[in-house]
Amino acid sequence: MSSWLERDKSAIWHPFTPLKGMTEPEMLERAEGVNLYTKDGKKIIDVISSWWVNIHGHSHPYIAQAIAEQANKLEHVIFAGFTHEPAIRLAERLLDILPDNQSKIFFSDNGSTATEVAIKMAFQYFHNQGIEKKKIIAIDGAYHGDTFGAMSVGDRGPFTAPFDPYLFEVEFIDFPDADKEDEVWKHFKGLVESGDVASFIFEPIVQGASGMKFYSAELLDRMIALAQGHNVICIADEVMTGFGRLGTLFAADLLEHKPDIICLSKGLTGGVLPMGVTSCTEKIQEAYRSNDLMKTFFHGHSFTGNPMICAAANASLDLLLMDDCTNNRERINQRHLAFLKQIESHSMVRNARVIGTILAFDINTEKDTSYFNEARHHLYPYFIEKGLLIRPLGNVIYLIPPYIISDDDLDYVYATILEFLNSY
Repeated sequence: MSSWLERDKSAIWHPFTPLKGMTEPEMLERAEGVNLYTKDGKKIIDVISSWWVNIHGHSHPYIAQAIAEQANKLEHVIFAGFTHEPAIRLAERLLDILPDNQSKIFFSDNGSTATEVAIKMAFQYFHNQGIEKKKIIAIDGAYHGDTFGAMSVGDRGPFTAPFDPYLFEVEFIDFPDADKEDEVWKHFKGLVESGDVASFIFEPIVQGASGMKFYSAELLDRMIALAQGHNVICIADEVMTGFGRLGTLFAADLLEHKPDIICLSKGLTGGVLPMGVTSCTEKIQEAYRSNDLMKTFFHGHSFTGNPMICAAANASLDLLLMDDCTNNRERINQRHLAFLKQIESHSMVRNARVIGTILAFDINTEKDTSYFNEARHHLYPYFIEKGLLIRPLGNVIYLIPPYIISDDDLDYVYATILEFLNSY
């Protein structure tokens, strides 16, 4: 095994990983259900759904079968000038479960490209009409991906510092903590009423990478209503929140006023293959319906609408829409809420919170809550040693498990966390 790890170190550059000073990665042999199995026989429960994508568990036979069958019929084709049944079915089915105002699906490759498409779609919406609107509003602390447009509307910090000179200007509003809501509302209102804002992009209700930070759905609803009243295109980045993570199928289901554009990825294929989707309203499309070729949305990817990935996504939707999946999400939520009561008054815990299948809390340290809080350096290996894949966001521990996780596995996860807190 050491030979494989040496070869990995020689040949591979891992994401979000320094090239020096990090422990060796775990060498995986296989995965099944919620479990990852290393080459040396260790079992690790994937409590974060492998970066929040794997909603039905690993190596699900139903999804695997759908991919295999499609691979024997049509593995790939250029999606300009051609189409196929898996893509059509997937688009129709997504529109059936998305908010009623969504009426068209644009395929891409991942979460970053889904938001990139949304940003470009919104800007060109005004360009095609000859309207001068160039500002975009985003929430401080956001993460929308690693492409340049997505970085531009995301948190400006160490991750983006080398690229800051190349990112376009964005109007950032503070994260709307409960004690800041009035201040944030006034700032947002002033920006929107200026008349030169093109779009507002946000992670609805939960900001993921910034530390699983929750904010008011009621405030977001007011913001969307105000923005749409001033012809500002509202973009919901549901890459993490989509497909049941907050309990409802989409975070937008918790809002009265629906976004104009919705970005999806991660759980879309059950975490099996990469795909991004950007949906939009009829209003957005109208600006592109023209005999003028220059009003075309000139955007695409080599693997747009790949048939095998569409087959995986259709199979994942089959599983998602079953009563068992709905019941499992409710079960996880109730188990999380019960564990929340156990830990919320613990001296090592602050700001314990639950929404849907997400549980998160901050570890009390001498430093403020931050992605770069050094607590992560001992938290991650501690839990790996205990057989749990928990990848803290600095000093924020969070659980976002596959929906199939058993009560026994949840009991072990909770007990291990409690053991850690009591020994800290």
